[in-house]
Amino acid sequence: MVARAPRKRMYRSMQGRMIDIEKLRAANESVQAVGNMNVNAKGDVLGAGGQVVTPKEQIIKKYYEQPKGMVSDTPSKGKAMPAPKAEAVKPVQKMAPVASKPAPKKAVAPQPKKTQSTAKKGIDAALDGLE
Repeated sequence: MVARAPRKRMYRSMQGRMIDIEKLRAANESVQAVGNMNVNAKGDVLGAGGQVVTPKEQIIKKYYEQPKGMVSDTPSKGKAMPAPKAEAVKPVQKMAPVASKPAPKKAVAPQPKKTQSTAKKGIDAALDGLE
């Protein structure tokens, strides 16, 4: 069995030209990425003037050193949170029961009686003798 060299990733553009994505990615590693994260295309954190403050390798190393499910002890903002203040408990006032009045009854208007028509009309009259 003969070992093959890894295949290059080549993609066809909309105009029909072949594009080597790995070559394009390597050529633009140091270009600042679009967005508000202040990183370059490689993943390095950038400071003022586009200078690399924290390289990507250091960020990955820090991520994998911290055990999963544990929170770091240092606060992220750098300021200590003030302790919550205990508020005095106010006594609850008892309310006196309120006498309830019955709701006034509504007057109901008499409904006219519906009359049943015994004479059938239309299709009902035509189908009356058929079974």
